[in-house]
Amino acid sequence: MSDKHLTLELVTPEKVAWSAPADFVVLPAADGEMGVLPGHMSFLVQLGAGEVRIKEKGEIKRFAVSGGFAEIKDDVVSLFAETAEASDQINAERARQSLERAKAESSKPNIDPGHLAEIEASIRRAQIRLRVARHGKGAPGLDPRDQE
Repeated sequence: MSDKHLTLELVTPEKVAWSAPADFVVLPAADGEMGVLPGHMSFLVQLGAGEVRIKEKGEIKRFAVSGGFAEIKDDVVSLFAETAEASDQINAERARQSLERAKAESSKPNIDPGHLAEIEASIRRAQIRLRVARHGKGAPGLDPRDQE
């Protein structure tokens, strides 16, 4: 493996969520996941709601993010996310409750399409938070109920 590293900066409007070297980063690009290794060409990409995975010295750090963009330039990966939560900071029970509330809200009749889109985004964020929390604790998979 090369001695080159990436520098990752994960920033939200409230804080710097993470700033550290990395061997490899996986981003939730709007059109699918994107992997970044040292030497990657300069790139600007829109982020979707999803999981950021950071590998450094064999360890993987996971974050749930929702929206934003990333810039890759000169082995620096700058992520500007609306929200970012490390796997060990996610309260899985609270995320599960949010998921259940959003699912219940989505099943109500005559929902305004704009409100339905917000509800669906809430469902997606809760599912991501649950997945990141589980994987961060070493759990082997995703509870199929979270995909409903």
